[in-house]
Amino acid sequence: MRVVLSIAGSDSSAGAGIQADLKAITANGAYAATVITAVTAQNTLGVQGAWPLTLDAVQEQMDSVFDDLDVAGVKTGMLGGSGMIELVARELQSRRPPFVVVDPVMISKTGFALLAEDAASTLRDRLLPLASVITPNVHEAEALTGLSIRTIGDAQQAGEMLVEGGASAALVKGGHLEGAPATDVLVTTDSTDVFRGEWIDQRHTHGTGCTYASAIAARLAQGEALLEAIGNAKEYVTEAIRGGIDIGQGVGPTDHFWMTRHD
Repeated sequence: MRVVLSIAGSDSSAGAGIQADLKAITANGAYAATVITAVTAQNTLGVQGAWPLTLDAVQEQMDSVFDDLDVAGVKTGMLGGSGMIELVARELQSRRPPFVVVDPVMISKTGFALLAEDAASTLRDRLLPLASVITPNVHEAEALTGLSIRTIGDAQQAGEMLVEGGASAALVKGGHLEGAPATDVLVTTDSTDVFRGEWIDQRHTHGTGCTYASAIAARLAQGEALLEAIGNAKEYVTEAIRGGIDIGQGVGPTDHFWMTRHD
């Protein structure tokens, strides 16, 4: 079984972050290992607080995983600040895992900042060149490129800028593109591909970005080509959204194991 390492923050409600990554990687056929970068207090109503772990604690976790397990792919999520990004980038440069999926987590659905304002440039400079694919949503792509993204053409332009910045590929997730909801745009150095999906009127979508990126990482680690991995991961996350779980008083999580409850 291929090992995929998630480097991200913990979500106490288990809908996003490390907990979502664990579920999505497992559901997509790989073994999930983790390095926790931060602890958050959050639930379906929002994020109430976030506390980064020390760099030493993160370094020790990374050493423990890489020194023992044969890591076939890495997915990064919430990193919090420039120091953490520098540490993770340095370690990935040294360890050279076959695939790195970068989910540039910046802000929660309810508006809680999960990346320091001054850290976006560090992410662009240090982590972007290590990305096999970066998976920003529209708002994250706007923050990383300075563009206003409304259409598929805008998303393609943003993807091109991210690839020019060093990423091998950029998947701009267009959940709310004008005239093209649930449409994602993949840009590589060679081509542009559009993944059109089904728009599902579903309230419970907590953790969709983490889930999607983790599913892609799991499938890349198992040998799928990038287009195949994204297509299969998109089908998976679409069904996870369709089966959104109504728990709590706010936005519930997606159903990572929907396949166990469907014929």
